[in-house]
Amino acid sequence: TVVVSLVLIVVMGGYCFRTLPRETEPELVIPMAMVTIRYEGVSPQDMETLVTMPIERKLTGISGVKKVTSTCNEGMASVVVEFETDIDVDDAIQKVRDKVDTARGELPEEADDPIVTDINTAEQPIIQVNLTGPLDRVELTRIAERMQDEIEGLPGILSAEIIGGFEREIQIIVDPGRAAAYGISLAELAQIAFQENVNVPAGSMDVGQGRYVMRVPGEITGPEDLRDLVVKRGETGVVYLRDVAEITDGFKDPENYARLDFDPSVSLVISKRAGVDVVKTSRTVRDLLEQEARTLPREGRIDITVDESKRIFEMERQLVNSTGTGRSLVFIVVFLFLGFVNGFFVALAIPFSMLITFMVMFLTGMTFNMVSLFSLMVSLGMLVDNGIVIVENIHRHIQMGYSRFDAAKKGAAEVAWPIIGSCATTVAAFFPLVFWPGMMGSFMTLLPKTVIIT
Repeated sequence: TVVVSLVLIVVMGGYCFRTLPRETEPELVIPMAMVTIRYEGVSPQDMETLVTMPIERKLTGISGVKKVTSTCNEGMASVVVEFETDIDVDDAIQKVRDKVDTARGELPEEADDPIVTDINTAEQPIIQVNLTGPLDRVELTRIAERMQDEIEGLPGILSAEIIGGFEREIQIIVDPGRAAAYGISLAELAQIAFQENVNVPAGSMDVGQGRYVMRVPGEITGPEDLRDLVVKRGETGVVYLRDVAEITDGFKDPENYARLDFDPSVSLVISKRAGVDVVKTSRTVRDLLEQEARTLPREGRIDITVDESKRIFEMERQLVNSTGTGRSLVFIVVFLFLGFVNGFFVALAIPFSMLITFMVMFLTGMTFNMVSLFSLMVSLGMLVDNGIVIVENIHRHIQMGYSRFDAAKKGAAEVAWPIIGSCATTVAAFFPLVFWPGMMGSFMTLLPKTVIIT
């Protein structure tokens, strides 16, 4: 029975260790929400008066709010809402969205819609990919956009953000003199371009036994559609947009820039979803990048400059090395005092206790990260103490003339309650840390849990 139990522990514990979700740090829920508002061309003082103050008045009425902080810059403002640590973050974020929606009517019509986001450390970048080669940035951007669509379609991927690329933009460069001569203002041109760029639904039509959906396509697909846009009609004729403006197919002004080894580059910063295994997700992305590398133009290359899975592999290697070294040192020390067989059984306490720990971690939804790794290291020295006491007591009974079977029964029974008490004191010392409050408590809660389980 004991041998079968040990085999089951090895098989199940090894499987759980291989399938435990890996991440660099524990998922940290930060009780904060950020509201971002853009209002182009407005000074910071006006942003405070017109934008942040109406939103602040709405947000301060939410229960559980600890502090509201606003920052105003030219054309943009942000309002950060910090909640008490014991509040339900998802419910609080939804309340912020509801309050911001009610404040929308008090904001200027020209301002963009407020964007409410939460702060989640779990949805962090795990890989950064760089596209380089003797290609212009337009071609690199085109390749990056194609890769972005494929990467974001992979399971577990939250987003793939492009940095250093060019974004296409159809530019309308108005000639002020011609516009003034035709009596057309810039606001009218902008409104016409916006209103004409729509597809209009026209209901449905029954023909025989079939029904057809009707629509009037009016969406602008390229520069030619804009050039032929009618901006004014009069007795003297029709004025087209090409008569008062130059239409060019260009790019937006770049807001960021990327270089790799002094060469222009386009980067893809890939983030994972919360609760996803970093190692498996990283491996899936790498497999896709290997396929993409074969389709790149000549001399183009894909370089990975950041990969969180490498740090996790290093953590695992340290755990295996430390466990093996600790087991070997324990065996040597116990062998010198108690003999080969006794040292062997005491050394078994380390791997089997950790394998059982991996099983419990897997069943309870815990992850393998730097905090749980540190907890296992802390538990390493505690695991062998009780084993030494039991084995030494059994060995003493054998020297007293008892058979191995009787010595095992009597030796273990005599020290059972003292050892249970010893374990209980360790559990009692770490148990209060399970209720560690605040963000630091949610970050470090794996430490006492893992030590207690081990």
